[in-house]
Amino acid sequence: MNKVNKSVFTFYVLFTINLIVSFFSSFILPNRYFYDAMSIILDKYHEIGWVGSYPLSMQLYKITGLKYLPFPLVALIQYPLVMYILYKIGISPKFHKLNIKNLLVYLSFLIMAIYLAMPSKEFITFLFISIVPFIFKNDKYSVKKKIFLSILLFVLFSVLFRIYFLFIPIISIGIIILSKIKVKNKVFTSISYGVIIAVFLSLSYGLITNKFLSESSRENLNADRNPIKDANTMIVSPVDTGTWYGESIGIVNGFFQVNLPLNGIKYIFSPQIFAFVIWQLFIFYILFVRLSRNINSPNKDILEYWLLLYVFSYFILQGIFEPDLGSAIKHKMGIFPLIYFALYYEYFGKKVSKSI
Repeated sequence: MNKVNKSVFTFYVLFTINLIVSFFSSFILPNRYFYDAMSIILDKYHEIGWVGSYPLSMQLYKITGLKYLPFPLVALIQYPLVMYILYKIGISPKFHKLNIKNLLVYLSFLIMAIYLAMPSKEFITFLFISIVPFIFKNDKYSVKKKIFLSILLFVLFSVLFRIYFLFIPIISIGIIILSKIKVKNKVFTSISYGVIIAVFLSLSYGLITNKFLSESSRENLNADRNPIKDANTMIVSPVDTGTWYGESIGIVNGFFQVNLPLNGIKYIFSPQIFAFVIWQLFIFYILFVRLSRNINSPNKDILEYWLLLYVFSYFILQGIFEPDLGSAIKHKMGIFPLIYFALYYEYFGKKVSKSI
């Protein structure tokens, strides 16, 4: 059996095991895992429509008939679909080898089996965002057209589903512009530029609406939650976010708590949370190293550069919106096609030897 066959076989084995997990998850998981799913199914406040994450989710699940199926059957439909999409994006010829990167992806398959085993906004996000890797892999498009189409996709998705996806290309473009400034460590400054842009966007939003972005998302949600019952990994700003400097500190704090939860050792006696922390730390590190290597390369791969900027722009945005670590991991499953494509880009991403 050659390496490719071993890798494909490993993919099939993981799919089979996690499909079983996905099927039985609704019988095992606590009720808090199904809050969003029940909101989509029940539509208590008659929100169904064509614009907005909840309204559009309700509409699509109604049209497809999935809202009328038991959750185990939903799992048998949704999980194979997301895995088939990843299969079509590609399988690394070294996927069968036990290394940190592969183990992280193996764990991701399990996380998806849990979070995408029910009616979910992340499932819809996954389907929509998965178009980006296929745009990047399409040889019929020029590099500029691929970038333009991907930006257009984010804009369309922000209008129809989640408005903050509009900030992904804005932050990415902002980083590229500010990166023209000559500095010694470009990768650290690039991430810093992204965080600064996110702060600027939130403060600008606050000037217009008199409410900063984190106030209208994380802070409002956490104010009504029980930290013991609902979220023992709540992300709380060390200062009041009602002022411009408080919001700025809150966003920076949120970015580190979501993406670099170095205090995760305190969750060592909560295996599922500790596993999430380890997953997050290593995913961030690997992608950070890839971004560093790309930026410092004399001949940047333009598509890989944009792909990584999209991913890190989303990570930065999570510092504004995420209420807790569990939600942060769950939402990352929505953009997992980008993460997966970035992790294995050298195997099935088209190389472009052209300077930015």
